[in-house]
Amino acid sequence: MKVLVTGAAGFIGSHLVENLVGAGHHVTGLDDFSTGRPDNLAAVAGHPRLTLVGGSILDRELVRELTGGCHRVYHLAAAVGSFIIRDRTLEAIRTNIHGTEHVVDSAAGAGARLLVASTSEIYGKNDKVGLTEDDDRVAGSPLKSRWSYAEAKAIDESLVEAYVRERGLWAVIVRPFNTVGPRQSGRYGMVVPRFVRQALAGEPLTVFGTGEQIRCFCHVRDVVPALAALTECDAARGRAVNLGSSQQVSIAGLAREVLAATGSGGGMVSSSYLAAYGPGYEDMMRRVPDCSLARELVGFAPTRTLADIIADVIADQAGQGTPAGSGLAAGPRPAGQVAGAGPPRGIP
Repeated sequence: MKVLVTGAAGFIGSHLVENLVGAGHHVTGLDDFSTGRPDNLAAVAGHPRLTLVGGSILDRELVRELTGGCHRVYHLAAAVGSFIIRDRTLEAIRTNIHGTEHVVDSAAGAGARLLVASTSEIYGKNDKVGLTEDDDRVAGSPLKSRWSYAEAKAIDESLVEAYVRERGLWAVIVRPFNTVGPRQSGRYGMVVPRFVRQALAGEPLTVFGTGEQIRCFCHVRDVVPALAALTECDAARGRAVNLGSSQQVSIAGLAREVLAATGSGGGMVSSSYLAAYGPGYEDMMRRVPDCSLARELVGFAPTRTLADIIADVIADQAGQGTPAGSGLAAGPRPAGQVAGAGPPRGIP
């Protein structure tokens, strides 16, 4: 099949591209390389069934051109990461809403099956153990920048639902819960690679808040096959589907596991959310998915443990080298540098 992947050079996108090319599909990857890196696609670089295009999902005509004739579209491009949402809220909202609208409309016009990556952030402050897809959202104040990402993704989901219902689009929404693994960067706020980078540099691991927050981490190589399978599952049309692990760990517990796995003596240091993110940030104490629907639809059953995830992230970062300083904040970025919002065209 002919396939388009937006955010193709990103963390999850690059693993998905490898999967699709390996399955024999002809893949066009779109990325602006603001957070994604061409090096992420080294395993398939130069492959005759892969075309990598530099450009933006905000470029409506480019998206329409690349979608033309496609059988499947995987929309992964987005502004993600706590630090990007904090530093470039307006650009992030624009990318996550308008960019998604371009992809959804183009997929509908092409008659392609569409998978849209949403987020577990959709559930907001709902800390129920075993969140199901029809559980209520518990929304934080829209005046707090913390929740702008969840609000934008909620609009995306409503847009997809309306296109399915009113225009006959074939689409499925996925809500990943803390997908982690090789190629993920801690630069933008993702906790596992950030902890690993600090540990390998011999620095103390910075734990925000109390450290008692509960999360579940799932290996990217358990998630990606489910993405491909869901687009082939007729019963998934019009559904939102959780993808994640049920193995719970506190953030402080995660830090201890990273310290043990790396042999680091750096220890831990606490930091307030105010110091880390500035005003306008809130956190939730627990986020645990129920993935029964994914199991029912495509047999989703993660096999890799948290220890496996940490070991793979350590191997990945050790292979890249560990520069001094972990770079907790992304720092100033040129205008437009959020995933999916970069230069309009060009092939690197």
